[in-house]
Amino acid sequence: MTTPDPRSLLYRQLTPEAAQAVTRDCLQRCDDGELYLQFVASESFVFDDGRLKTADYSRDAGFGLRGVSGEMTGFAHANEISEAAIRRAGETLQLLDPAKGQPSAPPRQNNRHLYTDQSPLDLVPFAAKVQLLEAIDAAARARDPRVAQVSASLSGSWSVVEVVRADGFLATDVRPLVRLNVSIVAEANGRRETGSFGMGGRWLYDDLLKPESWNRAIDEALAQALTNLDSVDAPAGEMTVLLGPGWPGVLLHEAVGHGLEGDFNRKGTSAFSGRIGERVGALGVTVVDDGSIAGRRGSLSIDDEGTPTGETVLIEDGILKCYMQDRLNARLMGVPATGNGRRESYAHAPMPRMTNTFMKGGNDDPAELLSRVKNGIFAKSFGGGQVDIVSGKFVFSCTEAYRIENGKLGVPIKGATLIGDGPTVLTRVTGIGNDMALDEGVGICGKGGQSVPAGVGQPTLLVEGLTVGGTA
Repeated sequence: MTTPDPRSLLYRQLTPEAAQAVTRDCLQRCDDGELYLQFVASESFVFDDGRLKTADYSRDAGFGLRGVSGEMTGFAHANEISEAAIRRAGETLQLLDPAKGQPSAPPRQNNRHLYTDQSPLDLVPFAAKVQLLEAIDAAARARDPRVAQVSASLSGSWSVVEVVRADGFLATDVRPLVRLNVSIVAEANGRRETGSFGMGGRWLYDDLLKPESWNRAIDEALAQALTNLDSVDAPAGEMTVLLGPGWPGVLLHEAVGHGLEGDFNRKGTSAFSGRIGERVGALGVTVVDDGSIAGRRGSLSIDDEGTPTGETVLIEDGILKCYMQDRLNARLMGVPATGNGRRESYAHAPMPRMTNTFMKGGNDDPAELLSRVKNGIFAKSFGGGQVDIVSGKFVFSCTEAYRIENGKLGVPIKGATLIGDGPTVLTRVTGIGNDMALDEGVGICGKGGQSVPAGVGQPTLLVEGLTVGGTA
């Protein structure tokens, strides 16, 4: 899989010179746009119920040709990278009105490479990957007699992308991505509960193969499952909520992050539209999107339009500073692109998307924050949720949570949901821990029918007056 020149996987029926020429011809009537070339290889293994259930491997290559004129976008794609196929796709762009202004300037070229060019897929033999999952299954079952079922999955992908523009700009990226997940069902006294844990990032399988890594995944998943066996029905009502560090940042990602993407704000459909410079959060609340953190799941050396990623401060000390932008929305809003133009694959046009979005840490001791809570809950981990971008209203389910009584952790609870809206939650933050953590590298973000890997994070947060839905 790994080749001395990964670009050769893109140029089997097409030369780089021909790619430049055909892009120039196809986009001559446009303000902006690009030819996006991609090769991707991916694999996944699922070990469940004591045996290997699936082992999938796939390869794909193709292009997406996009032309932008004013607010209009033309897009066509194919899984054949050839000059003839690209020219056929270029016929679609003839439907656009001719550009009236000067073409947009190309992206700046000052990015740094954030991950290895090696492919994780071919550096570890097939048998070794299966043996890893077998070892996880055996070790998990040996941990505790209450373990009733174990499911472990391993996945990896390796993608080569190249962005070709009509103005001669060229940018290439080679992107690895791996992930390990462990899910355990524990049973006692006729009751079954589940715990899960995952880890991954833009690196190779090496770290996942280390016994200390996959044993930690087992321990975390098992601890959650056993905790949930002792859980009682969650209370309901408005109360103080202490959110744990790391993965609970997914609530921030969904309830606030999507509302800060440029397209929703240009169209006026976000709860944050037209509020630049206004206070939208409590003092100390600083939210950033940073796609330039080495090795992280949401990181990219360049986005899918060729713009280098970097840290974008969205909210600073509670004040809304800017939105995440791709090139189209940035041009129409008269602001710089922030390196947030992302697409699921060559078959999709880019749009403003998050990379790694998180709240920065504060100065509070997490133990002191806990001591402030007389009656509330501690939400350590979340599962699924639903969010309305226009209002920012959300509903999130907790996969691990506890009662808090008189400043101390109490019994674990089940069936807890958090209900509220993103803009309001930000204003009700009364404590920000000094323990900011990013998630373990398992996030997947959906928008407009496209899924991309993303990262989340936050410190321990104390939030007053959040609605908890429960069954007690």
